Amino acid sequence: MAKEKLIIFDTTMRDGEQSPGASMTKDDKLRIARQLERMRVDIIEAGFPAASDGDFESVQAVARAIKDSTICGLARANEKDVRRCGDAVRVAAQPRIHTFIATSPIHMEKKLRMEPSQVIDQAVRAIKWAREYTDNVEFSPEDAGRSDLDFLCRILEQVIKAGARTINVPDTVGYTLPDQFGRLIRNLRERIPNSDQAIWSVHCHNDLGLAVANSLAAVQNGARQVECTINGLGERAGNASLEEVVMAVRTRQDVFDCDTDIDATQIVPASKLVSGITGYPVQPNKAIVGANAFAHESGIHQDGVLKHRETYEIMSAESVGWTNNRLTLGKLSGRNAFKTRLHEIGVELESEEALNAAFKRFKELADKKREIFDEDLHALITEENLEHLENERYSLVSLTAHSETGEQPYARLIMSDGGKERPSEAQGSGPVDAAFKAIEALVHSGAELLLYSVNAITTGTDAQGEVTVRLSKGGRIVNGQGADTDIVVASAKAYINALNRLFAGIERLNPQL
Repeated sequence: MAKEKLIIFDTTMRDGEQSPGASMTKDDKLRIARQLERMRVDIIEAGFPAASDGDFESVQAVARAIKDSTICGLARANEKDVRRCGDAVRVAAQPRIHTFIATSPIHMEKKLRMEPSQVIDQAVRAIKWAREYTDNVEFSPEDAGRSDLDFLCRILEQVIKAGARTINVPDTVGYTLPDQFGRLIRNLRERIPNSDQAIWSVHCHNDLGLAVANSLAAVQNGARQVECTINGLGERAGNASLEEVVMAVRTRQDVFDCDTDIDATQIVPASKLVSGITGYPVQPNKAIVGANAFAHESGIHQDGVLKHRETYEIMSAESVGWTNNRLTLGKLSGRNAFKTRLHEIGVELESEEALNAAFKRFKELADKKREIFDEDLHALITEENLEHLENERYSLVSLTAHSETGEQPYARLIMSDGGKERPSEAQGSGPVDAAFKAIEALVHSGAELLLYSVNAITTGTDAQGEVTVRLSKGGRIVNGQGADTDIVVASAKAYINALNRLFAGIERLNPQL
């Protein structure tokens, strides 16, 4: 007997983007969307079109580019949001509108200031507006985990009657335990008369580290869609991790009576791509995609794995995409080979000018680094995109840094400020600190440095260093990124990139599910 399908709904580009400083450009979203399509993700939530013109354009661009996956936009349950969302996704081959309204007593009273009957009426109206654009409409009762069960049954029965064909139950604040959440899904399906007319979905947050466990408990109780993100990225402690949900279901087919269509070999490439674009590194001991996920230190474990892999590995590294993706190109390689490899790893450049610029960077990198990997290419393209951000004000022209035992480190640099080159120098506790102080001596941003993170993109002492800098000012938080074989240069690029994002002044409105 064939198993039922478990639908994978990826919200990396919507909920994942709510991580502090993890906002994505249109090109970033297109790169991630193409990788998700390659992974055979069923539904891609591309953003919240009403948040800004930029988000609308990004969702619309993804909707135009992706053909195999359903493209979804999020909208609050009001006419303006729903119509904005409908206009963004209507160009998709397979569009979906996802609308929501809060249903917990605390949210209805304190945030919405609405009576329960008003909330039901508003939800029903939102479904009807959405159905003017598509029959593929999803509804979420925000903060369902703390909502009254009787009220949930009432509102969900009405939105299904109005035409919602997917009902998503969010544990918005990560409050429930697996047995509670599984029981909630089962009770809703059993008590709502028309529950068989909708696919039941879940969206779990990780505040107590239970997002994946809660999602899997829901699947065991009849949920057939899971909303998740690459690397578990998302608001606060994050969301259910796509890779963990997919591989748990696939590895334990003795327990689950469903399976996904995901191409699991694309999981690690997707993880690395999202990590590079957002500046959120993956912890080494992260399940499935962490660097140590398939590492064996114990002699007993090593001996067992060498004799028979399954003694200590419940899945193979190759099954989720851990391969040595070495790019055998170098200084003598041509543009066609370079372009072909970019296409193979999911990078599509929009113009010949962009290809020429990327190829020039590739040649420069090949002069510094003997072996170039796919990860290097992703970092190269990300940096190329970062340097062409709209409203970019600052750029690094040159940098000299000096560090010597017993001497005060210093940095001298030249920055372009609106096209005008300006020199600066400063001392610091180290060359990176000195470089940051030299930059601040020019810009006087007054921003607070929240995070400075360095990761090696590949192995070897000639590896590129990828730096993430997180700045905060006036309530705005931004991430900046930079990559270079010289870690001080990479750090300066990251700081300048963060400043450009900070001064771009892009305001975002991120609804929480």
